[in-house]
Amino acid sequence: MSVTLPPDYRPTEDEPFMNDKMREYFRQKLLAWKASLLRESHETLENLQDGGLSEPDIADRASAETDRSLELRTRDRERKLISKIDEALQRIEDGTYGYCEETDEPIAIRRLEARPIATLSIEAQERHERLERTQRDD
Repeated sequence: MSVTLPPDYRPTEDEPFMNDKMREYFRQKLLAWKASLLRESHETLENLQDGGLSEPDIADRASAETDRSLELRTRDRERKLISKIDEALQRIEDGTYGYCEETDEPIAIRRLEARPIATLSIEAQERHERLERTQRDD
């Protein structure tokens, strides 16, 4: 089934939750985000392959190495984010996208707009974070 979205479409609380248009909107949003991350990753690989650590000054070399290390950590976080995006795309396919993993209640549209990979409602996320803090304090 193919759904064509109007160019100015934005999901609202007034329409049926996770209807075809809404699912397509979030699918496109996730795919665009993933493409952007992959593009940045490709650019990083090119920069790492092109730029050797041939700085004559030891301070410059240390600074360049620190920059490379930071860039690699950022890319690792983005790799994990791409995995979460893929999981969200799978949830769209199987019809579970947009529903809280703990309560099966719909996740607020505003939350999904801000964090399209969200798997918990705000309330469930807050409970989860409180529990984490409590366990960490023990």
